[in-house]
Amino acid sequence: MAPQPVIVDIVRSPMARGKSGGALSNVHPADLLAQVFTGLIERNRLDPGIVDDLIIGCVSQAGEQAVPVGRTAWLAAGYPQHVPCTMVERRCGSSQQAIHFAAQGIMAGVYDVVIAGGIESMSRVPMGSARMGKDPHGTAFERRYPEGMVGQGVAAELIAARWGIDRASMDAYAASSHGRAAFAQREGGLAREIVSIQTSEGVISSDETIRTETTAQKLATLRASFETEDLGARFPEIRWSVTAGNSSQITDGASAALIVSQAVAMRRKLRPRARFVAFDVVADDPFLMLTAPIPATRRVLKKSGLKALDIDHFEVNEAFASVPLAWLKEFDVDPARLNPRGGAIALGHPLGASGARLMGSMLNGLEETGGRYGLQTMCEAGGQANATIIERL
Repeated sequence: MAPQPVIVDIVRSPMARGKSGGALSNVHPADLLAQVFTGLIERNRLDPGIVDDLIIGCVSQAGEQAVPVGRTAWLAAGYPQHVPCTMVERRCGSSQQAIHFAAQGIMAGVYDVVIAGGIESMSRVPMGSARMGKDPHGTAFERRYPEGMVGQGVAAELIAARWGIDRASMDAYAASSHGRAAFAQREGGLAREIVSIQTSEGVISSDETIRTETTAQKLATLRASFETEDLGARFPEIRWSVTAGNSSQITDGASAALIVSQAVAMRRKLRPRARFVAFDVVADDPFLMLTAPIPATRRVLKKSGLKALDIDHFEVNEAFASVPLAWLKEFDVDPARLNPRGGAIALGHPLGASGARLMGSMLNGLEETGGRYGLQTMCEAGGQANATIIERL
């Protein structure tokens, strides 16, 4: 029988605005991730020398996030030099994929203890830094797709048009994201997953991204972010409803999960909090780009033998409000079970760190409500999506 991987713990940094003046903008990404590693290790009284591998997601692996940053962070934290690290880049799903690789490595028998997570300091290494303005596609790709690609914001508008999602629905959803996150924060739920971060300005212990006073009425006053005359002529079906308020926030953050074999958990007296039921990763239309969570959900449910109604907690990354709303139109589930503790619209989307951040939110949410199964999926550039089902233990 293959070894059974279990989740022992997942922690994250506070979420901070990913621009100059943000609460974490004066912290080097390696130092940010190092403090998250330390929080995870100390909270679980883990001997860092028994970690077999570090699998860390990061999208912009350039500048201060090169080298690789996961290895630098581990050494910066003072931990043993013999522990290796590899980096994963599956766009927004990078750290969810890192968790998949960690669990699958344990199932294959090549690991016993893995730390999987992610880092993105979007204030210090801006989105797109790794590309530096160069053509990412090449001529062969462009021959296959001669109409050309569009940006994610325009893709979000096209999804809203295709699924019949209006501006009012997106603004109401965005306000709800902030409201749910604010409630979880007030109730102490978010504090259970946050590691305090020391900065040159002091200690940061809570998310600065949640806007407790946000309402749908206030969000309705914001201008559409992606409308241009040329795009309007090209896509007459678009109603131009995507704004900064109903999109995910550019954010600094780091996350880390401790994943071990069940046998090691028992031997080391580590409490397993969840097991993995099923994994999936699929790709869909690269032009629409953000629709793959829908087929990924269908396939991971089929692999697990479960139905959507069996799932107690869903995390569908709030890259844009139209993404979870389109997903919701495809599945007959209670909207209260979708991102019930708020999502990236309220908490932010530090690209490489978001997958593990969502997994931690789902794990804590299941424990808070006594739910059994959780399903997480997130759209990724290029039309991809990871999906994971876990069972609370």
